[in-house]
Amino acid sequence: MRILLAEDEKDLSKALQVILKHNHYSVDVVENGQEALDFALTGIYDVVVLDIMMPVMDGITALKLMREKGITVPVILLTAKSEIEDRVNGLDAGADDYLTKPFAVKELLARIRAVSRRKTETITEQILTVGNLSLNMSTYELFTETGSIKLANKEFQIMEMFLSNPKVVIPLERFYEKIWGFDGKAEHNIVWVYISYLRKKLNTLEADVEIRASRNAGYTLTKKAEPKKIMMY
Repeated sequence: MRILLAEDEKDLSKALQVILKHNHYSVDVVENGQEALDFALTGIYDVVVLDIMMPVMDGITALKLMREKGITVPVILLTAKSEIEDRVNGLDAGADDYLTKPFAVKELLARIRAVSRRKTETITEQILTVGNLSLNMSTYELFTETGSIKLANKEFQIMEMFLSNPKVVIPLERFYEKIWGFDGKAEHNIVWVYISYLRKKLNTLEADVEIRASRNAGYTLTKKAEPKKIMMY
């Protein structure tokens, strides 16, 4: 899951970035409302955590413009203001939730899980399943009836994309956008490396699905082809 964090308090921003990454989220960080709007318009985010009091453009204005432009991503507002009127204004602008500073990190994580659950109707009891393969979204375990394997952060995010979009060809660029975001340090073959890791794990688990490459198109999670029967005459 990819999160956009818009927070201009640098110490808080750095701390939240570390915590979110530790909890298996990919994070992009911006420091003003205009950047928050520009990044959100790319459509690659699953949740936006948006501070209200920011330079250049405040969070409420950025949120209103997101909604006007058709961006439906769940948004959690952060603010030092706790008055009822401020909360109402934020929710009326299109926010999905509201958190007042200072807040407990566990509460922020719980609210991120809650708003992402409401958006993702394909998740039942936080488990994604295709064929005999399932992914537990809480424990990061990939499993079949033969066993389970706990995935690393990037592996988990790739499998989440596959299991949320079975039989759909996912372009290579989409993996970069959703998982590596605007990090220019990612090597050009890094997706292939992770796909290779995952294919080995699918074989270990005896999954009845496989990751197929479509030349110049991307990758697909699909059912394995049944072996051809040899006709005896």
